[in-house]
Amino acid sequence: MRKVVIVPCSGIGKSYGTVAREGAYRVTQDLRPETTQLVPLSLLVLGDEATRAEVAGAPAITIDGCKLACAMKMVTQSGGTVAQELSVLDVFRRHRDLKPAGIAELNEGGQRLAGALADEVAALVDALAADPQPDGGDEAPGGCHA
Repeated sequence: MRKVVIVPCSGIGKSYGTVAREGAYRVTQDLRPETTQLVPLSLLVLGDEATRAEVAGAPAITIDGCKLACAMKMVTQSGGTVAQELSVLDVFRRHRDLKPAGIAELNEGGQRLAGALADEVAALVDALAADPQPDGGDEAPGGCHA
């Protein structure tokens, strides 16, 4: 089984970017380590060939911290298939009581928001695993965005 690639925002210096990264770490290290792989956005931006190959060979879930959607754009530009796009702002709208603050270290609200995000990503990983695409990297019927 191919692993699902998780590509979080790199919004260094932004609370929502920190929530994106923290949520991705929780999924890839704690919740679904056997079925996911973390891919740093910075390596895609730099054009790292090995990273581009990883993204091109697996479905990707992108987690963006703002409307610029850098993670989604870079996966697509790197030849990858975005199986699901997530926005930290959308998760925050569903959990308005979890206001993130802090950058190097998130406050309790930010940590809890990262947990809610991680739970949503884990559910998406499970759904992708339940409906596997054939190996070979073919794009899902109807386009790459869910």
